[in-house]
Amino acid sequence: MSVFISVLTTLLVLGVIIFVHEIGHFSAARLFKMKVCEFNMGMGPALFKKRGKETVYSLRIFPIGGSCVLGEDENPGDDPREFRNRPVWQRMIVIVAGAALNLVLGFVFCVIIACSINMPSTTVGRFYDGAVSNTGSSALQEGDKIHSINGMRIFSYTDMSYKLGSSPSKGGNEVLAVFEFVVIRDGEKITLPEVSFAAEPNERGGMAYRHDFAVYRIPKNFINVMSYSFHSAVSQGRIIWLSIMDLIKGTYGLNELSGPVGVAAVIDEVTSRAETLRDRMFYIISLSALISINLGIVNLLPIPALDGARLIFFAVEAVRRKPLKAEVEGTIHFVGFALLMLLMLAVTFNDIRRLVFGG
Repeated sequence: MSVFISVLTTLLVLGVIIFVHEIGHFSAARLFKMKVCEFNMGMGPALFKKRGKETVYSLRIFPIGGSCVLGEDENPGDDPREFRNRPVWQRMIVIVAGAALNLVLGFVFCVIIACSINMPSTTVGRFYDGAVSNTGSSALQEGDKIHSINGMRIFSYTDMSYKLGSSPSKGGNEVLAVFEFVVIRDGEKITLPEVSFAAEPNERGGMAYRHDFAVYRIPKNFINVMSYSFHSAVSQGRIIWLSIMDLIKGTYGLNELSGPVGVAAVIDEVTSRAETLRDRMFYIISLSALISINLGIVNLLPIPALDGARLIFFAVEAVRRKPLKAEVEGTIHFVGFALLMLLMLAVTFNDIRRLVFGG
């Protein structure tokens, strides 16, 4: 039953995020009085269809993905309301609107999270018993505001946790990690070149490094909640971008990517640890924020079939003052879509393999 609920939760989360993405395209097109031919939720054959005044709304059999068909790949004729007959700047706004709304949704999720927790700052508070980082000339002190760790600027607690959890130790060993901190202390920027943390085994058989100090909490008011949520959303987007760069550089392999099946597995894992319904909802909303921001960023990458590639085509059109042939652009997007489907199949296969065999 737990797995069944996790699958339903995953479909609901992805459905909401995809729906918001497509609503972004749809609303922007309506704003500019463009023709919208279809609004589809899901992929594959239609389970349900309803024709509006000029738009066909459909729910399709595979509950992953969606589309807002604006007629951009068809012969636009002389109809001024057709997508390809509208000014380039309007078309660019319509294309960006989907990703933009996903980023806004991610921020809204971050606001919900901020309202439900004691918001952590990046200012050092008390140290735990047996703390390693509070010794020697590079000791952190209570009241230090963390400015950077190993050269990465720290704007939020999310940044700090990511850097301490993913960075290799600097001159450390298998039981000790050493980081370079830059902190703001008494109004001055101070470099602490060798802040040490003890290591402990993680679930993957490696070693994890955990900071051994608590941080001060941020007083909860409207301005602080908005600021904390904004920085949290930006930090998650930054981490996603860094992860994409790591993927390109080969730090991570394709077999480490996860798709919808992997998301369902993660939701099942984290919610099974939760002791209360409130905790379960917190984990789901946190994951939803990450997925929504991730979708917003990835969709703007210049990859054929994604919104980012369409923006590139529009930019070329703006420079040439002449659009590419619809057939050429359509072929490029079709090839890109086919490759993305192959990637999705490969990722789903890896997700299922991990579920069956572990690892």
